[in-house]
Amino acid sequence: MTIKAETRRRDTLRGRAGGSNGCLMTGETSENRANRAPFAILFGVSVATAMGNNGMLSVLPAIGRQIGIPDAMVAAIFSLSAVLWAITSPLWARQSDLRGRKPLIMLGLSGFCISMLLCALVVSAGLHHLAPPMVIFVLFLLCRALFGGVGSAANPATQAYMADRTSREERTQTMATLAGAFGLGTVVGPLLAPLFVLPVVGLAGPMFAFALIAAIMLVVVKRGLPETFKPGRGDTPPRRRTGLPWRGEGAALWRDPRLKPFLIYGFLVAACQTAQTQTLGFLIIDKLGLPPVKAQGFITLAMAAGAVAGLLAQWGLIRMFRMGPRELMRWGAGAAVLGNVVVAVAPDYAAVAIGYAIACLGYGFARPGFTAGASLSVHAKDQAGAAGAIAAINGLNVVVAPLFVLLYEKIGWGPFALNALILAAMLAYALRQAVLRSVSDVGPEREATIAGLERSDEGGV
Repeated sequence: MTIKAETRRRDTLRGRAGGSNGCLMTGETSENRANRAPFAILFGVSVATAMGNNGMLSVLPAIGRQIGIPDAMVAAIFSLSAVLWAITSPLWARQSDLRGRKPLIMLGLSGFCISMLLCALVVSAGLHHLAPPMVIFVLFLLCRALFGGVGSAANPATQAYMADRTSREERTQTMATLAGAFGLGTVVGPLLAPLFVLPVVGLAGPMFAFALIAAIMLVVVKRGLPETFKPGRGDTPPRRRTGLPWRGEGAALWRDPRLKPFLIYGFLVAACQTAQTQTLGFLIIDKLGLPPVKAQGFITLAMAAGAVAGLLAQWGLIRMFRMGPRELMRWGAGAAVLGNVVVAVAPDYAAVAIGYAIACLGYGFARPGFTAGASLSVHAKDQAGAAGAIAAINGLNVVVAPLFVLLYEKIGWGPFALNALILAAMLAYALRQAVLRSVSDVGPEREATIAGLERSDEGGV
């Protein structure tokens, strides 16, 4: 069968699944234009989630010091949620194969909304001294854990939804768009957070506001998002048995040599980003010597600068230079090394903000790089599984953040120097590891043919 025939057949199959692919990228046909709405909705879901998480993260250092929770324990609030995220993301990814993408996206949004609301209530109680700091810490930890256990359903389902509607040659740009949605949320969330620090609710106000935004997006998804496929239809990926990611079929995917290098690279890069972000607020408070509430505006500006740099990478430079996963992973790690070195030696607030922005530019390259690379490395029937594995490492890396905060308490520049060493190792890994070196080598026409053949393997015809 010719390449053109395979490409036409692939597009026909995607039409059955809900429309043409790559609608955000091309916009050349009426079918593509009609399918912009689903991608816009998913974009909104990603923005809302990132707004809430990063808005909370921006006020967390001030909350911890206001209530009296030690810095390392503040960072540890995310740890249980991260472990649950890592465990449940692959399970939810498989459920999206069984039940469809939309129900899992809605479940994840619901978990995020309820978790954010409960966290806001707990923080309010702590700020009003209705319970001791350690009780507030435990309650906060458990409420946040709800996001890790249930909110994790949305991320792999969203990635799988995108993969269902894009060809392999469009995957990098699509994943960059999705990463850009998170990047936009990381800009808007910290900028909005201070506006909701109101007299009655105080620092808990942003969490109440983000819970409301998530509830609105849940209604939008329910009413406006078409399902990619329905269980039992001919184009549905084969059902997998459920199980923990390190047992049964899930374990094979985690050990798959095609995917494993991306998971190693992704985990360590994401761990460095999380550690730097969670340490940033404490560093700025200490550099300025201000009370936590008064330093909040400076924390917000620095986080916003970093988020804008990430957006510049994901929405501008990636498209301008048509960068593939291989280039993104290399340039991403290199820029992040430079940014961490600048923060480590920064004499004042301005240097900290500049270094953080440079590092975020690097993370803005690296994260869509390893995400798209992982997606391209496996067959279409394994897309949900790959998305689940990526979502798991994006959550699990948070567990190491408290160790970096403890290091910060001992040696102020220590976490950033350690980050620079890890990222330099990842740059060398991206340059030398065979799978990471070859991820962009296959040409677009060959990718289109492979995509069509993989659809045949699924039994979609």
